[in-house]
Amino acid sequence: MARTSTPRPAPGAPPEAPARARRQRVQAASTGVAVLKALARLGGRASLSTLAGALAEHPAKVHRYLASFVEEGLVSQDPVTQQYYLGPEAILIGVTAMRQADPVRIAEPALVRLREQLGLTSFLAVMGNKGPTIVRFEEPVLPVTVNVRIGSVMALLWSATGRMFLALRDDAEMLAQARAELHAATPEQRAGLDPADPIGALRRQVRALGIAVIRDIYLPGISAIAAPLYDASGAVCAVLTVLGASGGFDATPDGRIAQAVRREAAACSALLGFGAGTASSTTPGAPGNDMGHALEPEGDLR
Repeated sequence: MARTSTPRPAPGAPPEAPARARRQRVQAASTGVAVLKALARLGGRASLSTLAGALAEHPAKVHRYLASFVEEGLVSQDPVTQQYYLGPEAILIGVTAMRQADPVRIAEPALVRLREQLGLTSFLAVMGNKGPTIVRFEEPVLPVTVNVRIGSVMALLWSATGRMFLALRDDAEMLAQARAELHAATPEQRAGLDPADPIGALRRQVRALGIAVIRDIYLPGISAIAAPLYDASGAVCAVLTVLGASGGFDATPDGRIAQAVRREAAACSALLGFGAGTASSTTPGAPGNDMGHALEPEGDLR
C-alpha cells in the first residue's frame, strides 16, 4: 500500500486555522488574567472606567471579560454602585494560595542569595514556645564561628532576631520573657539600653528603622542585621537575619548589608501575600509606615 504524507503548506501560505485559534485563546487568557490582576491591585473593587483606565483598554473590551468572570463567580458586581469586585471563586483561590504560603519554604532561596551575595551567615527564625527559634540556616564557604544552629533559641533583648520580634509583636508571654532577660542583664548589657524605658525605647527604635541592628552585643565580635517577614494579614510570621564578624561587617542601617536584608525580606513578604491589600499602610514598622514614631513610652516594661 502506498504511503500518504501530510501536505506541507507552501512558503508564504497563511497559518492554519487551528494554530491561529490557539494563539487567540492564549491571548484572551492573558488579557483575562490581566483584568483580574488589575482588579486586585485596585483593592479588589473598582468601576469599569477605573479598571479600563488601569489596563489602558477600551471599556467595552474589559466589560466582555468582566461579564464572563461574573458568570464563573470570579467577579461580582455591586447592584447599587455598579462597581466590580472579586467574587467567591476568586476568594477561594486566594485562601488556598494563602494556606500554601509557608515562610520557611519561601525564604530558603533568599537565604541562599544572601549567603552568596554577602558571603555571610544567614538564617530564618520563627517564634516558638521558648522564643525566637532558628528553622533554616545557611553558612558561607568560610563561616564565622558562632554557637547558633537550627533549633537555637535567640534572646529577645540581645539578638537582632529577638529585637525584631520584640518590636513588632505584643503578646504578653513574650513581653514577660523580655522583662526576665532585662532583670538578669549585666551592667554592661543594660548600658546599651535607655535607662528610663529600656524595653519600650528599644521597641520604638527598631520599629522606626524597620530593621534590628546589633554589634558585639549577643556575641563578642559578631554583628547582625534582621528584618521581618509579614504574612497576608500584616502579622510578622518570621525574621530574616544575616550575621558576620564585626571587623568586616557594615552594620549601618542604610548600608549594603541592611539594604540586601531589607530587599529579600520585602520580596518574601510579597510572596506571602503582604501588601496585596491595605496591610502595608496599617502594620507598625512595615515599609512605608511611620507608626513606630508614634508609640507611647512603655514604662511598665522596665
